Amino acid sequence: MTATLTTPAVLAEGHRTPRQLRWLLRLHRPAALAWTAFVLLTGAALLWLGGPLTDAAAQAWKAYNACAFGSRCSYDQDAILTYKDTYTYTTFAVLGAPFLVAAWAGAALTGRELESGTVRLAWTQAVSPVRWLAARLAFPALLITVSTGLLAWLHRRAWTAGDGRIDTAKPWHDVATFYAGGVVPVALALAGLALGALAGLLLRRSLPALAATVLGVGALWAAVHTAMPYLWPTVTKVSGLGEGPQGDGFIAGEGVITAGGDRVAAPCTSIFNQGCKAELTELKAVSFYRDYHPVSHTWPLNLVASGILLLLTALLVVTALRLVRRRTA
Repeated sequence: MTATLTTPAVLAEGHRTPRQLRWLLRLHRPAALAWTAFVLLTGAALLWLGGPLTDAAAQAWKAYNACAFGSRCSYDQDAILTYKDTYTYTTFAVLGAPFLVAAWAGAALTGRELESGTVRLAWTQAVSPVRWLAARLAFPALLITVSTGLLAWLHRRAWTAGDGRIDTAKPWHDVATFYAGGVVPVALALAGLALGALAGLLLRRSLPALAATVLGVGALWAAVHTAMPYLWPTVTKVSGLGEGPQGDGFIAGEGVITAGGDRVAAPCTSIFNQGCKAELTELKAVSFYRDYHPVSHTWPLNLVASGILLLLTALLVVTALRLVRRRTA
């Protein structure tokens, strides 16, 4: 009979990950509970928005539109206003999720432990610095992906339920609606996680790392929004001067086409205004043009933007791992 010996080092290796996970959960329990409450409350509001509240608001709009002009009629105005307010609040909650992740990552994930010195305790318990950082990123990344993705899906579901039924429902290309119902918030939240970890390692103080990370996520979102119209080929629609610019969607650019074939910015869009007509005549404009993204471009734009953010996230993670390896060599 052959006996297999298990060394303490092998046992320690097998128990490192569960031990680190338990330590991580204990250390960040308040943040985990707060995030869970945020996801549950926002998710419940989105379920209500996409179900009973949409039905009540749609019925109210139907009753309102059936009213004869100048006559008094009864409709549920509170349902319409409640739908509008709930949609606004839940939309900004979904859009605010990456900032919450960034604030936590910058303040607590690495910065607070480096500032207080508790990280040395983990490193003396047979946990390498690189493994310590990898554990700090892996579980939160999974949790953030699932929870933020769920909120974005629920928002998309709620918007779809009201589209065409609620007279004041936002169009698909409304900026807040476009982002909240896509995958960009998920990718941006992961970028905020990686950025926060790196900021904590560089600054070694929680408050400066928090501020730097939140500002960094804001800058990333501004950059994504600026680049978004150019991440996928646009559709161009040319229309006559009497029609005005045509094409409903995510607008990338518009103007007039001159008799020489040049594209120039349009000083105005209505030839029925004499001043505008004179300006267009002076430009020798023959038609309007509009470069835009139709509704079929919703997911290509979302996926390309998210892919860029995930690539940036990977670069941030690699940079953080190299930094912690170099500092603890």
